[in-house]
Amino acid sequence: MFRQKAISSAFRHYASAAAAASKGGPQPRASVPDYGLFASRLAKARATILEGKPLTLAQKILYAHLHDVSKMTSAPVPGETYLKLSPDRVAMQDASAQMAILQFMLSGMNQTAVPTSIHCDHLVEAYEGADLDVARSWQTSREIYEFLQAASEKYGIAFWRPGSGIIHQLVLENYAAPGTLMLGTDSHTPNAGGLGMLAIGVGGADAVDAMAAIPWELKAPRVLGVHLRGSLHRWGSPKDVILELAGKLTVRGGTGYIVEYFGQGVESLSCTGMATICNMGAEVGATTSVFPYTDSMARYLAATKRANIADAAGAQRASYLTADPEVVADPAMFYDEIVEIDLDKLEPGYNGPATPDLHTPRSLMAKAVADQGWNDNVSAALIGSCTNSSYQDLSRAASLARQASARGVRVAEGTEFLVSPGSEQIRATMERDGIQKAFEDIGAKVLANACGPCIGQWNRDENPLVKTRATNSIVSSFNRNFRARNDGNPNTMNFLTSPEMVLAAALSGRLSFNPLTDVLRDAQGNEFRLEPPTGDELPHDGYAAGRDEYQPLLRHDPAKDIPISRSSTRLQTLAPFAPWDGGEFADTRVLVVVKGKCTTDHISAAGKWLKYKGHLENLARNTLIGAANAAMDGQVNVVRNAVSGLEPAQGTIPDVAAAYKTAGIPWLVVADYNYGEGSAREHAAMQPRFLGCNMVVARSFARIHETNLKKQGVLPLVFANPGADYSIFTTDPHQLVVRTEGVETLNEHHTVVWLIVDRVVDGATVESHKIECNHTMSADQIAWFKAGSALNLIASQQQEQNQKRN
Repeated sequence: MFRQKAISSAFRHYASAAAAASKGGPQPRASVPDYGLFASRLAKARATILEGKPLTLAQKILYAHLHDVSKMTSAPVPGETYLKLSPDRVAMQDASAQMAILQFMLSGMNQTAVPTSIHCDHLVEAYEGADLDVARSWQTSREIYEFLQAASEKYGIAFWRPGSGIIHQLVLENYAAPGTLMLGTDSHTPNAGGLGMLAIGVGGADAVDAMAAIPWELKAPRVLGVHLRGSLHRWGSPKDVILELAGKLTVRGGTGYIVEYFGQGVESLSCTGMATICNMGAEVGATTSVFPYTDSMARYLAATKRANIADAAGAQRASYLTADPEVVADPAMFYDEIVEIDLDKLEPGYNGPATPDLHTPRSLMAKAVADQGWNDNVSAALIGSCTNSSYQDLSRAASLARQASARGVRVAEGTEFLVSPGSEQIRATMERDGIQKAFEDIGAKVLANACGPCIGQWNRDENPLVKTRATNSIVSSFNRNFRARNDGNPNTMNFLTSPEMVLAAALSGRLSFNPLTDVLRDAQGNEFRLEPPTGDELPHDGYAAGRDEYQPLLRHDPAKDIPISRSSTRLQTLAPFAPWDGGEFADTRVLVVVKGKCTTDHISAAGKWLKYKGHLENLARNTLIGAANAAMDGQVNVVRNAVSGLEPAQGTIPDVAAAYKTAGIPWLVVADYNYGEGSAREHAAMQPRFLGCNMVVARSFARIHETNLKKQGVLPLVFANPGADYSIFTTDPHQLVVRTEGVETLNEHHTVVWLIVDRVVDGATVESHKIECNHTMSADQIAWFKAGSALNLIASQQQEQNQKRN
């Protein structure tokens, strides 16, 4: 009880300084940014630590959000210096918001310190379509919705009901503003970079920092410039830009970078097209992605009732919302790395299966299908998700549907065609302008304005392909395609592409079909070729508002009660994690040695488990169930128990972890490269911590997951020699007992921690290894670790202050 009171008192202490920043209640859309404040902060940074150095756009926005530049004595060093930043806004989706709100409830605050919104998009399962699926989500998740709605009312958070739309589309339509900084509890938050916003995906604990006006910490990123030349051809799509870039960079090539686009080709892209590109920047591991302010952004702002922001941003275009003239004149001098993409030569492509960086140009796809033995039959074609559900996306795809319909052609037999609108505004406009009818005329089912199949909320259980775990191919305009992600079948191969290519695949029923060269047959058997797609950047008659019930709730009642039943299986109040005991880690067992790709989906599965996102104890039952065990020939979710006589002797990863927890035995995870890539879900850090994990030792980490581990008091270490040292753990890891040297003396200047790894057989040590590892923790992050978590640190600091006063 004392700890909770101390946390509450500390949050109030930190938040008092931000009271003036509060806008007085939840917002239906963003207000005009305080560009004057940004200018003064940036000018101060330029005059002091930056010494007048020319800046990229990303650097301008970052330095305009430094919490207190006067406390900095030198220019930030990318990859080394931690920046303390003051975000302007927070956005959360319903799955991740549950844990964030449970943490924020400890604050004792009456209102969030920055404008915040919650978007109910993750808990709607795609099955019967649109309104029926939304109604069913209220039946299955009413407890969660009522919890989030009550919390929104209590703390002055804008609450968007299920069916209102996907978080990133709604943010783009209502809250994104050029030159501002937003944190979002979803890895695809960078979608708002298409509107010139620096939008960064984080875990819930980071979001709570911003909501409570605690400076948010980010390691200074490098800036990767992507030079766009030319313009897209008629079959080209903005999606092709990011598919090409993912193929060049791989899933970890953007780690530690902000991706900033520049060049003549930028002006040829629509605002929503740029959002698509920024959205999938998450798939290369980038911190975020951003575009300079363009005319298309101004048009989009005006079309979405934010002309006042467009006017204000236009006045800042040269001074703030583009890179400095010196950078534009000589990009190679100022960007840390540059990638060239010629839009004139860019070909439509497919990325996949099983990873978003395996790129195949459209012209080579037929050969790849044959060479790789991929199933050529397309069992499902899906348009939508937060990546590609804009008006322009849907209108271009609909132009192809109309061509097919005019010739009596429908979706190929055996192919399911599903469309997910990005928001109620998009759905209503799509219906008014005949786009929905064009899709339905060829056999489409229109789903709810929600994430649906993209995140695994797809009830495909009765499909024989899923029932029998058969190998099958689907084509989607989604952003992520890890095994088993979409329908639970690890043998469903998802190929990511543009909405136009998805439509072509739906009509042909073949993965190998190339609409640029191949023909279809009409109802009379005559051959014809699809003409290139056409569509509108924005609707000629403006956006339709849609139904009133999908407008946001904007109430604020600090006296509102937040319901959490003690018997609930969906929600559970949080207990603080135990603080570090001050000593080295000893007698630590190796739970699992993870082989290959291990995303946050593998660590904390979504799909049917989404219903437990607010109940840590229940959710922990899925910990690492998707991980492949390098010590057991890559078997998934199987480990040997390291302790003789402890049951189960061999079992699932969460079962053995729970047995260790009950026995008081600490354990660690050994991981491969880019451990924790994918979504921003902090549950992937909280669950191992809850079950007794004290360390994760990896060849490398994805940015968000490494930060989430630090926030929850888990020590993330990276092998100094990742090849040889990882291999030590792959043979009979249940025999290994690990202790540390260097944890007692952790500091930000000395990064080395040693692992002493003993192989113990029949009670005797038969071999021993001393393995060098490194940490990347700042002084603040080390304090989180020592306190047991970031939230615990706040409590301990307040306890010290209370003792001094008394």
